[in-house]
Amino acid sequence: MGFNGDLYPTAGATSVLSTKGDIVRYDSERERYGIGSSGQVLAVQSNLPTWIDADSITHQVAVTFACGDETTAIDATGQKISFRMPFAMTLNAGIAGVRGSLVTAGTGGALLTCDINESSSTILSTKLTFDATETTTYTAATPVVISDVNLADNAIITVDVDTLDTGGVAAGLKISLIGSLV
Repeated sequence: MGFNGDLYPTAGATSVLSTKGDIVRYDSERERYGIGSSGQVLAVQSNLPTWIDADSITHQVAVTFACGDETTAIDATGQKISFRMPFAMTLNAGIAGVRGSLVTAGTGGALLTCDINESSSTILSTKLTFDATETTTYTAATPVVISDVNLADNAIITVDVDTLDTGGVAAGLKISLIGSLV
């Protein structure tokens, strides 16, 4: 391979290109890879670039929201927040789809337990439970089980505290919904 006066190769990658939009890919040798169709994006499969339909890509998103302030102990059961889903999403299964966190862990014998509802119906068959002295449901002895993974765009989501921490100090409740856009 030689070089022209501007130090650009005169052979190699540029020699395999023949059509506007071509790219060069390499498997065992450099080869022309033509531009994809309208609406396709470049992705990697089996360590090589390939064109795929943009609609086939899943977009992972998380919606995290506070259910109170950071320091006031949660001192009553019942609804803590209500909002409308900003988009439709399919939740991941279990702790990969719904998580809870606290700023201050509970200390009592009864564990803080939360429910999540979509349009007044629970989406959980096993509710979010914070173990004593834990600030996350990620490591809970009884993991959350999601019975309805499909959340509709504009659906009303509510979070209820069903059981209080008997130590009376659990505070800073936040919930995360994690999944892919529909």
